[in-house]
Amino acid sequence: MQHENDHPLRYDLVNELHARPSPRLSAPATAIMLAFKQPSGAHHRDRGADEAHLAALARRHGAPSPAPGLTHYAEDAGRHRLVWESHTEFVSYMALSETAPARPFDARSGDVFAEDWQRAAPGRRVAAIMVELIEMPDDPATIPARLGQWFSRDSLAAVWVLDRKAVIASDFRIDPAGWMRFAIFLRPDASPGATGRLLQRLFELELYRAMSMLGLGRAREMGAQLGRIDPELTALVAGMGEGAAEETLGRLLSVSSQLEALAMQNAFRYGATRAYEAIVNDRIRALREERFENSQLLAEFMTRRYDPAMRTVKSAQDRVQAMIDRASRAAELLRTRVDVERSAHNQEVLARMDRRADMQLRLQHTVEGLSVVAISYYAVGLLSYMLAPAASAAGIDKPVAIAVATPIAVLGVWLALRRIKARINRPGPPHL
Repeated sequence: MQHENDHPLRYDLVNELHARPSPRLSAPATAIMLAFKQPSGAHHRDRGADEAHLAALARRHGAPSPAPGLTHYAEDAGRHRLVWESHTEFVSYMALSETAPARPFDARSGDVFAEDWQRAAPGRRVAAIMVELIEMPDDPATIPARLGQWFSRDSLAAVWVLDRKAVIASDFRIDPAGWMRFAIFLRPDASPGATGRLLQRLFELELYRAMSMLGLGRAREMGAQLGRIDPELTALVAGMGEGAAEETLGRLLSVSSQLEALAMQNAFRYGATRAYEAIVNDRIRALREERFENSQLLAEFMTRRYDPAMRTVKSAQDRVQAMIDRASRAAELLRTRVDVERSAHNQEVLARMDRRADMQLRLQHTVEGLSVVAISYYAVGLLSYMLAPAASAAGIDKPVAIAVATPIAVLGVWLALRRIKARINRPGPPHL
């Protein structure tokens, strides 16, 4: 019973730890797994379509219908135990049968997942795994001969696990029927629980290997796009000191936007690849494998075949980030150059404005001088009319009187204009 002080998610989170129990199996048995993923936007898919596809499979085999909104389903379906799980990007189906087929790896064992039902899946098949659980022969040295009938020797990996209670073998190739084959030879003292956990790890090893290598295809696509962008970026960086800086900066920003778009479009895929790779390596370590009859270990196979693919993905991610950083540094340098050029242009504009202001000041002084002359001319004209009677009465000739009045008029006009200019230039509103 939930306590009133419990966090609302406490029970749900604890139940999640027990939602996917490992199966319990003994040899002989056959285990089949399929995984479907939508080609794009799988983490935003319509999960109702996945549930409908599961319900159709349950109806085919007379199993109970799944409840809406579930993430895990496990029910008996005829002679099979059907297990379904919904993951972030994909859904997986597992069918377990504790009966041995007429011959190992018989393609008819996969008929539990009919072809027409698979074609109706809301996604594409990314993994198809068939595992045969076989009783260990009295002499384990006879196992390699049997493995040679089922697997390709050049890529065969065979190892002891479970403290030498089981042998796992696979060549990691897809057979003509489309299945990835694994063989597990079990000693009689291997417990069903340990066998089920081993099977679960094996399924997860191959499933997450397949999911992680989706990043390799994306890395190759992005590599081709980067191959087209890199020469343009190199040419722009090499020619930064030539041509118009603003035009070069515009082209560089266009390249940067393409790189950022590539990084954003592939961020989820690369993040998922890193997570899946970590799970693969964890499942290999959990097997605690030992070499069997001079065959290569699973870890050795992964080091030679799988790790290079993961390094390619990391290299593509590092390359796009390096190009983004290079474009960013070049853009910063170009912005500095543009700022310097704009500053120089602004200084030139200010210098021209200073010269223009100086010319205007000189012109103003010239105009002021001409204004004094013009006003003085009219003032002297007025004074001549005013002084004419007085000069005639005093016996002074009119030209002499005008000559005496002219300097006085000019000085008076100059002083008046100077006073007016001083009042105009005084801080605050002018007082005339």
